[in-house]
Amino acid sequence: MAQGLIEVERKFIPQPGIEERLQELGGILEHRLTFQDSYYDTPELSLMRADHWLRLRQSSGWELKCPGAAGVSGPHTEYLELTAEPAIVAQLCEVLGAGGLGAGGVVDVLGPLRLQEVASFVTKRSAWKLVLSRANEEEPLLRVDLDTADFGYAVGEVEAMVHEEAEVPAALEKINKLSSMLGVPAQEKAPAKLIVYLQRFRPQYYQRLLDVHSSREKPQGTKDADSSLG
Repeated sequence: MAQGLIEVERKFIPQPGIEERLQELGGILEHRLTFQDSYYDTPELSLMRADHWLRLRQSSGWELKCPGAAGVSGPHTEYLELTAEPAIVAQLCEVLGAGGLGAGGVVDVLGPLRLQEVASFVTKRSAWKLVLSRANEEEPLLRVDLDTADFGYAVGEVEAMVHEEAEVPAALEKINKLSSMLGVPAQEKAPAKLIVYLQRFRPQYYQRLLDVHSSREKPQGTKDADSSLG
């Protein structure tokens, strides 16, 4: 698989006063923005069932999230993020068992791979960043995104991006520490926006994910129906 950044994150349900608490902790509001996400998969949800999540974000382009290290447990998720289109196409072809599609972009392989839009919604986000301890120059930068989808669901996430698997435990420790400081219950698992969207508006897709994961765990980002999808 092509190299990408490893995203380690934890989702939570934002409580009243969350932005004031972030300010108290030294958080800096980077921006507020609104964007549309569209997710693509085959009619059988071959990608999602393999824990791969293909998204087109307005003004940002394509992203494919691929499962991170095996054995991840707890209320967090870990994914490898691919944003370079050649790497995305190569991984799509590998997961879907297709070859010989050439070196085109993602749009060029949607038809041959039978990929279609399965969900689309608009999100309003306030994006924050902070470092828990400024005494350590190598302290990982944490990001907190507070999202409200246009179908009425609000979710937050604490996130760190790392380059190597060996960096994940330290990042996770900081994520859990900040989550605790924000008042997030230790074992809270909040569903991702996509999972809630499918449950509410595409129940046949949601049920298909439940069925295929029933012998293991609930769909993505769940890892009990809690998702890593942003």
